[in-house]
Amino acid sequence: MDSFFYGIEDLFVNVLFAPFDALRAMENWWGANSLNWIFMLIGAAAFVYWMLELKKYNDSGEENKDATAHSYL
Repeated sequence: MDSFFYGIEDLFVNVLFAPFDALRAMENWWGANSLNWIFMLIGAAAFVYWMLELKKYNDSGEENKDATAHSYL
């Protein structure tokens, strides 16, 4: 059973994390953080998309803005 877990360890440490080790060893700061910048750009694009969808929903006037509509007590 130990060999199974050592095999998983070897897969992750020596194979799957190898690209991250290469990024970490880079001398160029911008290159080493390129993956972080990609994730930040994806997050910013998703944020802008979601805000535009919320604005579209808000401008359509479908929401019931009556103050008594949500009183459950």
